[in-house]
Amino acid sequence: MTDTRIPTRSRPDIPKDYGIPETEAGMIEWGWVEDELRNAHNYWLATVRADGRPHTVPSWGAWVGGRFYFGGGPNTRHSRNLEGNPHISIHLESGKEVVIVEGIAQKVENLDPAIMAQIEGDYVIKYGAGEGANFVVIPRVAFAWKEYPTTVTRFKWE
Repeated sequence: MTDTRIPTRSRPDIPKDYGIPETEAGMIEWGWVEDELRNAHNYWLATVRADGRPHTVPSWGAWVGGRFYFGGGPNTRHSRNLEGNPHISIHLESGKEVVIVEGIAQKVENLDPAIMAQIEGDYVIKYGAGEGANFVVIPRVAFAWKEYPTTVTRFKWE
């Protein structure tokens, strides 16, 4: 599962008094976002319980081929949440150099062995052991900035 779609870049819909520029000057390039996602050690996952209450949890993961892969046993809260509502938000640890990805999580089934090998390789490098992945996130929209508010950028996939 390699995602070859390139997202379109724009400014997000944020009230003018936040100071987000109206021009493209200073917007972040997608390559920087992918590097941050690929190199991150910990990812925050946000899901929603059946009763609407939010749930966040730190997780290991791997950004491979334009998609985010992560694990979770069937009894973990985030796995149970995703069974009822596949919408997910992923946030990297920094509140200064920000990357947020929103998308749809799906169970990983019949994953290409080459992609699984990349995921396992990333896990070994970052965490010292391979763990595999049983979820993949197909991104829909992402937000990123290095310096707020001048570099705030939205990325959207069609």
